[in-house]
Amino acid sequence: MRLFFLCCLLLFAGCRDREPLLLEGETPTLPVSGDTFIEASIGEPSNLLPVLASDSASADISALVYNGLIRYDKNLNLEGELAESWKISEDNLTITFHLRKNVRWHDGAPFTSADVLYTYQLYTDPKTPTAYAESYRQVARAEAPDPYIFKVTYDKPYAPALASWGVSILPRHLLVGTEITKSPLSRKPVGTGPYRFVDWKPGESLVLEANPDYFEGSPYIRRVLYRVIPDLSTQFLELQSGGLDFMGLTPIQYQTQTDTLAFKRRFNKYRYLAFGYSYLGYNLKRPLFQDKRVRQAIAHAIDKQEIIDGVLLGLGQAATGPYKPDTWVYNPQVKRYPYDPARARELLAEAGWRDTDGDGVLDREGHRFSFTIVTNQGNDLRVKSAEIIQRRLQEIGIEVKIRVIEWASFLKEFINPGNFDATILGWTGGPEPDQYNIWHSSKTGPRELNFIGFNHAEVDDLLERGRRTFDQAERKVIYDRFQEVLAEEQPYTFLYVSDALPVVARRFRGVEPSPAGIRHNFIKWYVPEEEQKYLK
Repeated sequence: MRLFFLCCLLLFAGCRDREPLLLEGETPTLPVSGDTFIEASIGEPSNLLPVLASDSASADISALVYNGLIRYDKNLNLEGELAESWKISEDNLTITFHLRKNVRWHDGAPFTSADVLYTYQLYTDPKTPTAYAESYRQVARAEAPDPYIFKVTYDKPYAPALASWGVSILPRHLLVGTEITKSPLSRKPVGTGPYRFVDWKPGESLVLEANPDYFEGSPYIRRVLYRVIPDLSTQFLELQSGGLDFMGLTPIQYQTQTDTLAFKRRFNKYRYLAFGYSYLGYNLKRPLFQDKRVRQAIAHAIDKQEIIDGVLLGLGQAATGPYKPDTWVYNPQVKRYPYDPARARELLAEAGWRDTDGDGVLDREGHRFSFTIVTNQGNDLRVKSAEIIQRRLQEIGIEVKIRVIEWASFLKEFINPGNFDATILGWTGGPEPDQYNIWHSSKTGPRELNFIGFNHAEVDDLLERGRRTFDQAERKVIYDRFQEVLAEEQPYTFLYVSDALPVVARRFRGVEPSPAGIRHNFIKWYVPEEEQKYLK
């Protein structure tokens, strides 16, 4: 999801903690081509057709293979990508995109407005099993009057309209007339992006190579290798041994295992507030969690600061809702749930939960208060958070079991079909605050993003109004109330916003920390010829 649909405008002014880019005695060099960049993913990509994928592993790869019409620059301002320019009508209902000429797909076919029109049609086709159709269903009319003009008209104002055209554009000539779920492009993608697909060994690795015909110039790094390594500790060992050039460090790795001169000579570390948050989400279709007093009680029973200190080692902040604390849309006045076991017990008693048989576990009408938290394998932060939550809930009479599942099975067998009690997961965000796909009651179907089954009439109304409002001050009022309702209802216990802690092998130059993070200019990264490790 070149994506990601979840959204918050980051006002962060740059990485606030990073090692110097040059060691003493080093001098800047001119960019040259060559070398291989190796990184790891804890999960196997699910599908390399972005319309069908919703996992970060697939999104990371798709971001290098495909382009959208527009994108966010390093300062989180919209700029053209496949579109050279655009014009928005005075009534905010029509956008006319003027497309780049001489852009080619990786197989050599020319890119035209027909590809954009096809992508729109694919997303809005009821037969396409995608979670991301909503933005494109807002379009009343889409036209391609010229090979290099694409025009969309909306019946009603739609604030996320322009940003939505950051969607990956797909090749019409390879997909039209085919059943999208059976397309070979799900395993062998063809895009217009800076890197071309080369090879995928399931469970092992995926290789991309620089596109020599890329319209912005061929990337300097010649090859990108993704390795599937489902454990962050193993990734760290590979990083230290030279088997990886990049990874997101865990807090303990950042704080205690990389603070040596030897490590600093080989790697640059960065730190900044991440674009997403972690949460404990409740399956609201399960009777156990349908009383908001129960959800509020659990929120009071969880010590978020304990998790931040014990799991993140202080490298993060408490989350109170779906927006980051350093954004214009964030509401600092929402109801909070300080750690208060006594209040948690009171709320549970009000909801009818008492320990009638003296076994230490609350019960009601013959049912014990017992549930299972599921989370994905390879993310120790989530597992450790679950263990702390398990211990704290045990203290107020709730029995919690923890189940850790391999990523693909986790999505297929538990999350997508709604086969879970509660889950610890995270959402990654971007600058647009529209949350329709995650919280609107119409998005609770199979493979959609409101998989907890949240259904609230006022939230539906707020989300619908928020996406129709362009004035930021008016949107702020709407989204402030949206956060207040979520805080009251507690469909998630919002846990924390962690610091991003990426580390990059020092031989890579051109890394430019910015409000958008460090990957925004990846095609400009390079390795001086004398430092290149992989020459073929």
